[in-house]
Formats: sequence, structure tokens, C-alpha cells
Amino acid sequence: MNYNKYLVSPDENIKMKDYDPNDSSEFEGKKKEGRKALEKVNAEIEALQELMYAEGKNRLLVVLQAMDTGGKDGVIRAVFEHVNPQGVRVAPFKTPSALELAHDYLWRIHAQTPKKGEIVIFNRSHYEDVLPVRVLNLMPEEVWSRRFHHMNEFERMLVDEGTVILKFYLNIDLEEQAGRFLDRLEQPDKHWKFNPGDLEDRNLWGQYMEAYEDLLNKTSTEWAPWYIIPSNKKWYRNLLIATIVRDTLVDMKMEFPAPAPDLDMYRQKVFEMVQSYREE
Repeated sequence: MNYNKYLVSPDENIKMKDYDPNDSSEFEGKKKEGRKALEKVNAEIEALQELMYAEGKNRLLVVLQAMDTGGKDGVIRAVFEHVNPQGVRVAPFKTPSALELAHDYLWRIHAQTPKKGEIVIFNRSHYEDVLPVRVLNLMPEEVWSRRFHHMNEFERMLVDEGTVILKFYLNIDLEEQAGRFLDRLEQPDKHWKFNPGDLEDRNLWGQYMEAYEDLLNKTSTEWAPWYIIPSNKKWYRNLLIATIVRDTLVDMKMEFPAPAPDLDMYRQKVFEMVQSYREE
């Protein structure tokens, strides 16, 4: 898959209207074939994540941003469903607590970044601090506008210290969002996911698209670029992100730690131990 077509280059000035949320052009098959392809990629991610955890050297941070119903939870379930939970963690960022508000806005973010051998998925992220605060006029432009620079330098520091960062904007349109809202209202097990306030944000769709466009242009860097992932088709969204994650892990060129010396001697001891239990 040529997923580089979804990459926001640091030197370009993108327009959201140029990105089709219905696109699935980098996979020749249909939904059924896409799901089967995802199973194969999932198995590869599972093995690579186990290797990453065992080696204990690399760090991977996956950032997911989207409008309401964009599919952040769905991506986490579909892409990381088979990984070892010891080495993978989801960090959701909701309304800041009183303690978090008493610190700078990146304090709570930094505390959740991955340690060596770990994958961390940000379900929303520090970028919330230049989105709702801007659209809802919760703070003056002179405050939120300087945060783009803060975030770029924060991510540069993480990368310089050994973290690989993948940032995905899950791109849906108004029609798809309306259908997903309806699903939440018609399925009792999804009622809890519906928030009437989401409809108010929907009325501000144009302002949010302008904010996202500005964000993507100002924070897609060489060290931490953004991907604009077409997300109306969930199967394609999942396959695309899983493929990027898989290829990123492969590029880390990881190896299992060297085995303990005299492994054959220990193997013989354990074999004798097992045999003694069987003879009793």
C-alpha cells in the first residue's frame, strides 16, 4: 500500500477539501478482502510488539485525533486487539482534572508517553489544547497559537530521546458522522457513547475543519508527521493504520536479547526436573 499519499509533508500547505474520506484506492480488494488482509497484518504486529517488549529499547507513540465518531476506539480495537497488554497502553485525555490544570498543559501528556519497550496510544492528545479551546473561544488566540511551537518542540525532544511518533487524523464527513450518531441512538449497548454536546460541535464543523487544517499544516514535521486517514470505510481505515504501524515496527530492526550462557546445561536441568515429576 502506498500510504505516503496520506502523509502531510512539512513543506506543503494542505486543504482538507482535497482529502476524500471515502477513499480506498490503495487496496484493490473490497471489504471482505480488506478484513482478511488486516488479520495477516495484525499477526505481524503481534509478533513485532512481543519482540519490541522483549528487546526493551524502542518506544512507539501513536496519536489519534478525530471529530466525534471518527473511530479512535475502533482503530484501537482493530489494530491492537492481539498485542500483549504488558507492552501496550491506551492513554485517553478527557477534561483536565484540578491537579492537571494546576500544571502546564503538557504536564499530563508527558506523564503518559511510552517507556522503553512500550507502545502507547493517545486517544485524543495534547492537540485538544489547540482545537476546542480555539473553536469555542475558551482562551485568546495569543495563548493557543503559540502552542503549535511548544508541541513541535515537545515532540522533537521525545524523538531525540528515542520515541517514534505516528500521528493519525481520522477523516470522516458530515454524512458519515450523522449515520454513526444514529447507530449510537438505535443500539442500546451504544447509548452510553452518545453525548448531546456532540451535536453542538457538529454545528461548528466548518470551524473545526479550519482548526484541523491549521493544526496539520503547522505541526506535521520531519520528526513527527501527520497522516490524514480516510475513515468513512472502517475496514480501510483499520488496514491502512495497521500497515503503517507494522512497517514502522519493522523499520526498528529489533532483535531478541541474547540468551543466557550455557543454555544447553539449563535445558538439561529443566528436562530432568520435568522427568522427576512425571516419574512420581
